[in-house]
Amino acid sequence: MGRGGKRGGGRGGGRGKGRGGGGGRDSRDNRVSYDKIDKTNEKFERYYDSIIELPEEERVEFWAALRRDLPNSFRFAGSKGHALAVQKQLRDRYIPEITKIEHYDGTAVEAPKPVPWYPDELAWWMTTPKNVVRRFPPFAAFQKYLVSETSVGNISRQEVVSMIPPLLMGIEPGMTVLDMCAAPGSKAAQLLEMVHKGEEARIRNALRLHAKEDGREISPGLDVVGDEDLNVDSEDFGRATGLLIANDSDYKRSHMLIHQLKRLSSPNLIVTNHDATIFPSIKLPPTKEDPAQNRYLKFDRILADVPCSGDGTCRKNPNLWQDWSPSNALGLYVTQVRILVRALQMLKAGGRVVYSTCSMNPVENEAVVASAIERCGGLEKVQLIDCSDQLVELKRKEGLKQWTIMDKSGKIWEDWPSVEAENQKNGANHATARLAEGMFTPTGEAAKIPLERCMRVYAHQQDTGGFFITVLQKMTEFKAKPESEAKKSEPKPAIISIVEEIEAQPTPAPGANVAPKIEAADLLGESTATDLQDQSVPAVARENQASDKPDATLPAKRAFDDSDVAPSSPKKAKIESNGAEVEALSLDRQVHFPPPPGAELDATIRPGDLRPEITPAATTSLPAPVKAKGRNQQQFEEPFKYISGDHPEVQSIEEFYKLSARFPRDRFMVRNALGEPAKTIYYTSALIRDILVENEGKGIKFIHGGVRMFMKQDVQGEGVCRWRIQSEGMPILEGYVGEGRVVRLYKRATLRKLLVEMFPKVTDGCWKELGEIGERVRDIGMGCCVLRIEPSEEEDGFKERIVLPLWRSLHSLNLMLAKEDRTAMLLRIFNENVPLVNNHHPSQRAAVVVDAAVAEAEVAEATAEAETANGNGEAVVEKSEDVEMDAAEAPIEVEAASDQL
Repeated sequence: MGRGGKRGGGRGGGRGKGRGGGGGRDSRDNRVSYDKIDKTNEKFERYYDSIIELPEEERVEFWAALRRDLPNSFRFAGSKGHALAVQKQLRDRYIPEITKIEHYDGTAVEAPKPVPWYPDELAWWMTTPKNVVRRFPPFAAFQKYLVSETSVGNISRQEVVSMIPPLLMGIEPGMTVLDMCAAPGSKAAQLLEMVHKGEEARIRNALRLHAKEDGREISPGLDVVGDEDLNVDSEDFGRATGLLIANDSDYKRSHMLIHQLKRLSSPNLIVTNHDATIFPSIKLPPTKEDPAQNRYLKFDRILADVPCSGDGTCRKNPNLWQDWSPSNALGLYVTQVRILVRALQMLKAGGRVVYSTCSMNPVENEAVVASAIERCGGLEKVQLIDCSDQLVELKRKEGLKQWTIMDKSGKIWEDWPSVEAENQKNGANHATARLAEGMFTPTGEAAKIPLERCMRVYAHQQDTGGFFITVLQKMTEFKAKPESEAKKSEPKPAIISIVEEIEAQPTPAPGANVAPKIEAADLLGESTATDLQDQSVPAVARENQASDKPDATLPAKRAFDDSDVAPSSPKKAKIESNGAEVEALSLDRQVHFPPPPGAELDATIRPGDLRPEITPAATTSLPAPVKAKGRNQQQFEEPFKYISGDHPEVQSIEEFYKLSARFPRDRFMVRNALGEPAKTIYYTSALIRDILVENEGKGIKFIHGGVRMFMKQDVQGEGVCRWRIQSEGMPILEGYVGEGRVVRLYKRATLRKLLVEMFPKVTDGCWKELGEIGERVRDIGMGCCVLRIEPSEEEDGFKERIVLPLWRSLHSLNLMLAKEDRTAMLLRIFNENVPLVNNHHPSQRAAVVVDAAVAEAEVAEATAEAETANGNGEAVVEKSEDVEMDAAEAPIEVEAASDQL
């Protein structure tokens, strides 16, 4: 049964085990190990045997691979330079140790190896499963490395096939990117890294070019290295100008997304919470040349990794073998088409959409692609890109050109006419109710769509999961056709069928005491495509369906671009787009059946029910709207308020840190309605500032944007700035801080002392124990400093440059890092897993402050949360950004919950 095994009896007699009940929970572990789960399903195997053409020998390999455990894989994250440094630790320190490990049968363990098609060998995998690495003692050191680096964002535990879509998007610096269904965030993290590609080299180059002009010292190792084009995206002094909007329809899952992406500390990220099928158009500020003209954001690249049935994941979700049903895919087809069409609408001409699923079913793959292209105007408007020359070492199959469909009963249908003929002959039934014409092999002009350019990845080809990817390019703007009447009609509700059948029956003969059977009553218990509680649908499918279900609090109307939808219905509403009043469809409106006789209707008028032309005066007598309730209820979000560069707090920061004039002052932001810096000051890119300001109060649900740049610190002392630099904002700001607040460190022993000791003293001659930084920290004033760890050729030197925030209090120092970050750095640089020592409390000078085992458990728990895409919407608790301070000299104020969001 896997996770969530059988429970024992509940409270009260009669529900427990055995006679007389007994209540309580069954204390036995009823979980079944992976190798004992029955991995057979007649419909599943019969259907894919019928549509996937493989030689018999390869077919055997195909099914054998799906029944094996999935290899363990991970990816080195962050900037390329830093990722390669963490990768070097794996190569030099851990792989030699792993090669010495033997299995219980004496065979040698296969060490991790690079994924052959992933660039720069930044993705690795190993045949040893995760559970073995976690529990087998010889892997303990390697497991600590994985857990520690994952907790601080240097490693992403990601399935290999899920790494493919971002690599095919062709993202270049300066591009605007949208991830429509982004949670839990592993692909979005890849996209964000691509948005910032080459940024470090460009910023270093800009600092080097202007160092003499600004009167600043050039740090060693600042010479530009690598193959990055320094002239690309260079207009903002090397800072990235691109954008990633990561969206998810589920509010709580979107906060898991924030948890994943905040590790990358990007000021170019926005997280939104919208139904992807009706993602709103985002307004941009008007140009100076034409201030009356409305402008809307169009994207260069969009990832539509849509909700799917997930049958390609049966290697890591073995319950799918028992839960698989053909209805899983049939119920998601309409949603998937709508997401892809909306993606193409929001794309720039010449831009690309990557559509992907972890399903092998053509109903969710080729059928969706063909239907979306047909709705958008055909191959003249949208084309499929041939990617056979990309990722050449990735083994894949071509997309299917023809296929059949299995209905819920297990019957296979060749084409749509045969379904229509059956319905005309015997009437529609529950088995064919979900079938639609667009699900079948395309005919007519749509048959010319080169679906063979799609990519199918099967488990047996390179020991992965199953996956589908295709790249679509928008050739020109278009007006999307409305859905066909067949797609707009929803299956007839069972209660309607029952009423119709009763009305059609003849009057019973006098004296008849047996009522005729109502055939339609059999449909009453059948699931529908949107029944998220249907337990016949596997957990992964229910989770995916739920994650893309429209939020209960979404307004009924959305703003769309005027070029998006072709008029074809008399039901039109007026909206403004690009400065002109245009008529727009109520897109994808479904045809609902009338209620049965005698039904009591809910006549309550709710927000969004009224047409725009109804005046406020006509609605004054309406009852107050009832706040929506439900699992996905929208929570209150503090507004984004930008502060002026002339604000006194900004002026105090500028004066204390002697910020360069090249650092922008108009991008600082706070999260409170008053717009005053209270606890935290954030920083965003210029484009994100424009988006947040222009769309304030217009119904777009922004839930995250920017990075924490400064945190307010209560300090005593004249001339001490109360705003300390946050670790996530340090890489952005440090190059522009004046030399008066810079401390340079060169020796490993000195850094180790700062990492292990929480508050090393600098008074009473203790500064002498701090090596090369002793005199500097003795003489520097109180407040936050930039600690630059410079590379050198010395034996005790560093190979890479590191920048950290350092606090100088009245009597001591404090490296401003959370405990898990300290632990990870000690393990990475010194290969030590030692407890941290608190020098502030006399009774604890020689005592262990943090128990190593407890710290490791906390990191492991945070890692597990980040890896899990919670189907039940449980929020992930963000690790604390506050770090332990010397309470007597600089107490930390706990950050408000609104600032954490």
